[in-house]
Amino acid sequence: MKFSPLLLATVGLAQSFYSPTDSYAPGSVDCPSNSTQIVRKGEGLSSQEREWVQNRHEQTRPELLNYLKRVGFKSVDPDQFLGQDTNITIGLSFSGGGYRAMLAGAGQFAALDARTPNATEPGHVGGLVQAATYLVGLSGGNWMVGSVVINNFTTIPDLQHSSDVWDLEHSMINPGGINIFKTGSYWDDINDDVNDKQHAGYNTSFTDIWGRGLSYQFFNASNTARLTWSEIQNYDHFKNHSMPYPIVVADGRAPGTRIISGNSTIFELAPFEVGSWDPNVYSFAKTEWLGTNMTNGRPNGTCVHGFDNAGFIVGTSSSLFNQFILQLNSTGVTGVVYDLAHSILKRLDKDSDDIAIYSPNPFKGMSYLGNSSIAQTEYLDLVDGGEDGQNVPYYPLLQPERAVDVVISYDNSADTDFNWPNGTSAVQTYRRQFENQANGTIFPYVPDVNTFINENLTSRPAFFGCDVQNMTSLDKNGYTDVNSSAALPPLIVYIANYPWTFFSNTSTMSKLSYNKKEVAGMIENGYSTSTQFNGTVDPDWPVCLGCALLKREATRRNQSLGSDCDKCFSKYCWNGKTDDDAEKALKFAPAIYANGPNVSSNASIGQASSTSKPKKNGAEGLVPGMAAIAIGFAALLM
Repeated sequence: MKFSPLLLATVGLAQSFYSPTDSYAPGSVDCPSNSTQIVRKGEGLSSQEREWVQNRHEQTRPELLNYLKRVGFKSVDPDQFLGQDTNITIGLSFSGGGYRAMLAGAGQFAALDARTPNATEPGHVGGLVQAATYLVGLSGGNWMVGSVVINNFTTIPDLQHSSDVWDLEHSMINPGGINIFKTGSYWDDINDDVNDKQHAGYNTSFTDIWGRGLSYQFFNASNTARLTWSEIQNYDHFKNHSMPYPIVVADGRAPGTRIISGNSTIFELAPFEVGSWDPNVYSFAKTEWLGTNMTNGRPNGTCVHGFDNAGFIVGTSSSLFNQFILQLNSTGVTGVVYDLAHSILKRLDKDSDDIAIYSPNPFKGMSYLGNSSIAQTEYLDLVDGGEDGQNVPYYPLLQPERAVDVVISYDNSADTDFNWPNGTSAVQTYRRQFENQANGTIFPYVPDVNTFINENLTSRPAFFGCDVQNMTSLDKNGYTDVNSSAALPPLIVYIANYPWTFFSNTSTMSKLSYNKKEVAGMIENGYSTSTQFNGTVDPDWPVCLGCALLKREATRRNQSLGSDCDKCFSKYCWNGKTDDDAEKALKFAPAIYANGPNVSSNASIGQASSTSKPKKNGAEGLVPGMAAIAIGFAALLM
């Protein structure tokens, strides 16, 4: 399928930048006259987000209704169930994992997006992007989220077929390939940008370089150096509430320390605010005024604009990949170009090669933080959001203030020896709720990582938290049972990367470039991951996903969703069964499902027969061909 010129013409960045300088360096501006309090205590949502979400719900309610009717949901009457005032808050969560997570996530997102050709056909799940309130990305998953959002909330087909972005043929270190002049100009521009920021008096880190590289690859703008994250507020799709609210996830870390899920401080970076719900921070600063010198949350004279460079924000969430730029001797970059790139790197602090430096620290000296370490430090050091093992960014969607009903989460991690997910992210988030940092958040019971594989919970979608009477959390008095509707956590829809049409288990750190056919194969496979091979594995999957979306509201009402949903829950809800046989789990090496009839034994639900064909793929327009082509190129990844 080819796209019309009109569709392709919609690709592009909202051209309303705001940076006070013509370069990457932030600049001084007058402070806002209406309010000089830049930092607030984390008591509830900001007034801006609260109002924005209320307006967003006016659009998500009819979109969810459209989805339920389109897929043939009959367990209850959707019109009657949703009525005029019932809001179902849906969060979409995309894991980290480098380009693998970006491209797999792109296909998964495309499947949920009604704008993707064929995504609303029978057996497909298009329309849930339009019905979602929040969109959260981490590391490589956030490269996809950032690409969609910054490029004027564009579509995955538009990104894939654009001549301006997503050129992955060559490594970000050597974007010109054999064209040394192109690569030399690239590094020269980055050198100028980093110098500008340094000369303006700001600390720089490897993430500044990494973020500039990401901008060149992901953002369609003539001057990405001036593009800021807070400017999303002024994009038409954001102002008219026709897109989900985007959130980037990163971890806070002091230099020289090691992060684990129990002691990590999880930060979120959104268009309105940057901060953390964790008790040691429990503060949020207005994103557009990052870089401003303050006392107790109020500016000291002038304000700073432009610190929240969009590439720097996206790079912060994936700062672990700063290691890419430290491997010049293995990238093919030589001669004058190598000398230029090396001269940039050697000026930076090698003890902080995975840190993004936010200086000055906006939370320094906040009186209500007392002697908290965050209130004492000059710099706010943020790192890749997956360094604490929580590679799927659940935490922003667990906050009671957001009242999220269901999280549709995509795990494109490389947990096993063969780069497949094994549920580690969900396990780490489950465990974290019992730490003091969790701040009362609740995450449903999940099994051990071996059970995830052995019980096929990574080979097909799985629901966690179906039975709200069977959960525990940690409050100020210790462990407590969760049996009150007031404390309902979101139901978790967990969907893992799996080889439906393509071996999508590419390496996180060593696979730095993808040719067009590999890109196509990864995206198509991600699409099939969202749709269960376009409804071929289970024709009821779109309806069952609808059941998951309504489950929390039905629980609050003590209402049954009917026999159809009961059947769905019996198929997809984890029933508590465990199988922790590690040796069995180590053997997990699934075959391509579309290679028929020898499908993986782990694809346990509604296996297609050897003569069955996948229904028309909404990713057809994204790729040159279907499963046969994808299988042929799978050998490239082995």
